[in-house]
Amino acid sequence: MGSDNNNVINRKDYMLLKDFRKEIEVENEKDFSISFWVYLINSSTAAFPATIIKQVYSDISSDAPFLVLNEKKIITLFPFLHAHKETTNFSNSTSMEIEFPLENWIHVGCEVVTDMLRFHINGKIVREQPQSFSLDKSSNSNGLRKITLAGAGGDDALQGYVHHVEVLPLSMSIKEHYVKDPPVRLSIDLSSTSEIDEDSDRIWNIVGGKASCRRIFSLDVVLLNAICQAVNKELEIVASLVYADSGLPVEKTSDDEDPLLASCDGIEFASYDRPGKLLHGHASLKLKISQLSSKCDNRLFRIKLEIPKFSGYHFLEAFSHPIRCISRSRNPRTSLTWKRPTSAADPLNKHQSFGLCNGSLELQQNSIHKIKPSPSSKRIKLGQERTSATGQPDVACYSDTWTTNQVANAVGTQLARGAENIEEADNSPSVSDSIEERLSDFNIMSSGGYSISDVIIFKYCLGGLTDRALLLKEVATSASEEELFRLANEVSLYSGCSHHRRQIVISKRLIEEGTKFWNSISQNNRHIQWENVIFEIEERFMRITCSNTRSLTEQDFELLRRISGCGEYMAQENFEKIWRWLYPVAFTLTSDSINTIWNSTSPKWIEGFITKEEAELSLQGPRGLQEPGTFVLRFPTSRSWPHPDAGCLIVTYVGSDYTVHHRLLSLDYIYSCEESEMNGKSLEDMLFAEPELSRLGRIVRQRQLT
Repeated sequence: MGSDNNNVINRKDYMLLKDFRKEIEVENEKDFSISFWVYLINSSTAAFPATIIKQVYSDISSDAPFLVLNEKKIITLFPFLHAHKETTNFSNSTSMEIEFPLENWIHVGCEVVTDMLRFHINGKIVREQPQSFSLDKSSNSNGLRKITLAGAGGDDALQGYVHHVEVLPLSMSIKEHYVKDPPVRLSIDLSSTSEIDEDSDRIWNIVGGKASCRRIFSLDVVLLNAICQAVNKELEIVASLVYADSGLPVEKTSDDEDPLLASCDGIEFASYDRPGKLLHGHASLKLKISQLSSKCDNRLFRIKLEIPKFSGYHFLEAFSHPIRCISRSRNPRTSLTWKRPTSAADPLNKHQSFGLCNGSLELQQNSIHKIKPSPSSKRIKLGQERTSATGQPDVACYSDTWTTNQVANAVGTQLARGAENIEEADNSPSVSDSIEERLSDFNIMSSGGYSISDVIIFKYCLGGLTDRALLLKEVATSASEEELFRLANEVSLYSGCSHHRRQIVISKRLIEEGTKFWNSISQNNRHIQWENVIFEIEERFMRITCSNTRSLTEQDFELLRRISGCGEYMAQENFEKIWRWLYPVAFTLTSDSINTIWNSTSPKWIEGFITKEEAELSLQGPRGLQEPGTFVLRFPTSRSWPHPDAGCLIVTYVGSDYTVHHRLLSLDYIYSCEESEMNGKSLEDMLFAEPELSRLGRIVRQRQLT
């Protein structure tokens, strides 16, 4: 493929599976290994079991399999045959069964040593077993033996690609080959989408149609290699609108308008006339859809992203979730702004705006969702008067914990100049110039002996939640608070997303206090009884929140127990699950405005710790859903540190369409309002100022959680 410093992708490095053919000459009595990357296309025409790669011998009348995939997507490796053996079949050959996902680059390695066969997947040995085979030494007078591997052909054969096939020298291991020259792939960064509502069935609802109604939504595209590293290639990205069921292009509207439009400096162009450009492996597209699903027999769409120079290369194509394009009158955004969380997977986030976030937040377990930015950098923000809970708490405040105002002030001061540049970059015609400005700011702000390396910053930006948690635990043990502020700052600048800052800033206290707390309640025991620790958890929670008027209920404890996954006894692993969820929630409640509504009992603004299902059930009336505008506030149970949404508040409400919606309340915006004391409005007033919120609902708690 060539070095990442080259701005081209070499077509010769990617061979169609059906055209693959590799002759291998190895010395007799010598160990050898072969490794390569393979990408299989998910096709309905392939018949299973299907041969991926076969062995071809000139002295054998029929070919023998080398790699085979069955109907359960299990891969089977067959050993190399004796040069004069007639043939083999599936029933009497030694095999190794490994799960093999489609539509992904997979690295395969086969190591043949004396009487042993080792199978490697993605650089790791996954199976090893003895073999009793050898090739005839007399087959070549020069002491060499020849093995030919070839891709299987035919109309019903698996289709795919092969990359970087190599017989490895003794000095190189298969693991070294795995990281040496990984292939590339194009994907959508689902963590950075905006102006998209996502249903529980993962269908995106996008407002489109006529020019006066349709809204800009943004998609970020990343070019990664197969080991999830950003690839620096300067390539153009083109977006198009296709039908989700067939992949065929969507027709123009009745006004002969292109179905997908690109927005550039307020002007709309056909999407293919304004391609995006990858910069440092990343491109951001601002799009609009003019064609409605209702005008196309209610069929679903998808956004197809591809690199024009490599049209037809499946691994250089990316598709969005299914889209339902709807027409909806735009509500004037005169107070808080909505933002939407979406699925994740992704490594890079764009700059986050303030306000409330739109869309279904919680999907299936183990799904990762992140916050989207708002497409416009100019927003009307309403502030609020800084208030505090009435009365002085009897319980001493948790003096070792930062307040949200301190965090907002400390991080906000450092990011003041950088945030302005990021906002300006959103409206700038030259993205590359804006990024250079950001990097210049970074060099100024990070000077002065900052000990956290760039590698850590990039690992955090590109890693998943588990990777980030492990990284922060390692860094926080030795880093100072000032260094963590700098890390939060630089992650924000490099990722283009500011809402990671809060989780990084609180990480040192979260880890240190969590460790001390567990040691104090466990007394060196591996398991402790749940009933013996719940009151200590409550007491610690009230100390952090500086609250003596609001304690935890039996239902709150039941939800914490559910989050921990423990039974009668709790282990350290269960405690950490509770702490990673509870600490960000408690930290949120140290905000003056949120602490006020938490301690409010008439009306009861936050009904304790509730599930998404309980919130939805509370909005049901005798004859269906309550009236539009009825809402409740809750903390998302599926968001734990270091997820950027951990500790945030969710507004669950009945929309004007008589369906339940879940939107995220931006804590960054609330903190900025507290700091500036904008407009003298309370959080309650700001919520009621939203056109979609008009009446606070109530939660009827059940004895048992469902």
